[in-house]
Amino acid sequence: MSVTVETAARTAPAAVIVAIDGPAGTGKSSTSKAVAAKLGLGYLDTGAQYRAITWWMVTNGIDVDDAVAVADAAAKPHIVSGIDPAAPTISVDGTDVAGPIRTQEVTSRVSAVSAVPEVRTVITELQRTIAAEAPRGIVVEGRDIGTTVLPDADVKIFLTASPEVRAARRSGELKGKEAADLAATQAALAKRDALDSGRKTSPLAKAADAVEVDTSELTLDQVIECVVTLVEEKRTVA
Repeated sequence: MSVTVETAARTAPAAVIVAIDGPAGTGKSSTSKAVAAKLGLGYLDTGAQYRAITWWMVTNGIDVDDAVAVADAAAKPHIVSGIDPAAPTISVDGTDVAGPIRTQEVTSRVSAVSAVPEVRTVITELQRTIAAEAPRGIVVEGRDIGTTVLPDADVKIFLTASPEVRAARRSGELKGKEAADLAATQAALAKRDALDSGRKTSPLAKAADAVEVDTSELTLDQVIECVVTLVEEKRTVA
C-alpha cells in the first residue's frame, strides 16, 4: 500500500485537521471526541488502530516480542476505522474489535508491536488517508500525530498531566479483574511512557509548534473549551 497525502487538501473552506497528542491518562480521547462533536469534525483514535493490529497479532499466534515476525505480518490485517465522534468504530478483517482491543492482554503488548517500524509505516499511511478523506476535517488523537503522521496539521495540541492524576484517571477506567491500585497503575503508565518516548521510530514527543495544555487541574469541560477556542481561532485566521 502506497499513499501520498497532502494534508492541506480540504473539501470545504471550514475544514480543519486537529492533532491531539499526549501520554495515556491526559484526557485525549474524551477531549478529542467532544471537540470533534462540537465542531462537526470527524474523530480518529489512532491508538485504537495500534491496539487493533496488536489484537490481530495475538489472535493469530504471532510472537509480539519477535520484531521480524511482527514486521512480516504488519500488512496482513485489514483495519477499518469509523470516524463518527458519537459512535467511533473499529474492525479488523470485518470483525468488530472495539471491546477486545481494550483488554489488559492487548494493553500489555501494544507498545512492543507499535515500536516495529513496518507496523508504524502501515498504520501511518492508513491514518493519513483517513485524515485526507475526512469531508469536513478531523480531530486525530495519538502520540506522534503532530510530529510524524500529520506534521502539517492546522492545529496541534499536546495534553499533559501529573503522573498522580494520570494514574487516578486510568485506574478509574479499569473494571473488574483488571482494576488496579494507583501505585501499580502509575508504574504501568511510567513503563508505557518510557517505551513510547524511547522507541526509535516516531516516539511520543511534543511538536515544536504544538500548544501544550496541562489538564491536571482542569475539568474535562475546561479542556474541551480550551481546545475548541484554539481551533476556532485558527479557522478565523484562515
